[in-house]
Amino acid sequence: MLTRDEAWRQLCEWTREPALRRHARAVEEVMRAAALRYGAGESDVESWGLAGLLHDADYDAWPQEHPRRIVAWLRERGEEALAHAISAHYTKWGVPCQSPLDRALLACDELTGFVSACALVRPDGIASLEPKSVLKRLKDKGFAAKVERAEVQAGAELLGVELALHVAFVIAALRPHALELGLAGKPPPGA
Repeated sequence: MLTRDEAWRQLCEWTREPALRRHARAVEEVMRAAALRYGAGESDVESWGLAGLLHDADYDAWPQEHPRRIVAWLRERGEEALAHAISAHYTKWGVPCQSPLDRALLACDELTGFVSACALVRPDGIASLEPKSVLKRLKDKGFAAKVERAEVQAGAELLGVELALHVAFVIAALRPHALELGLAGKPPPGA
């Protein structure tokens, strides 16, 4: 099985942009939490985390080919489940979500990016972010305009949960990692 260290090295080799690395780490942490809620539990935590970490690994270097390179790289290593989940998360390919891993990656990726964007505009970051604030911002098409709102809604439906509950889940999964992910807010002037 692919190790976390190997996955991190590959991500860093192909992804130079710090913001994209932070997004990969954020989705990794949310997917680790998702394994406990939507997967088989502890036995899924590592592989689900790797799916989150690597889902956009080729985007920085080859945006026009995304996710073709990372899917091929995973298949060369016999990581078919990860390759399929990453293929399915890129909805333009039309690959069906078949497994809980596939559904969770699709459900967590866009929403993690959106929750992070919501946290970045708050003085205290994610610390006091509530689902109602995220849901309100989802209605504002100008805020984080690149986030696919339809995928956010479809992801919650794939998991069989209300969107507000899924938003709360993503916030809770990100909070313990706020400092590393740049989601802790900014200290007041003079602090």
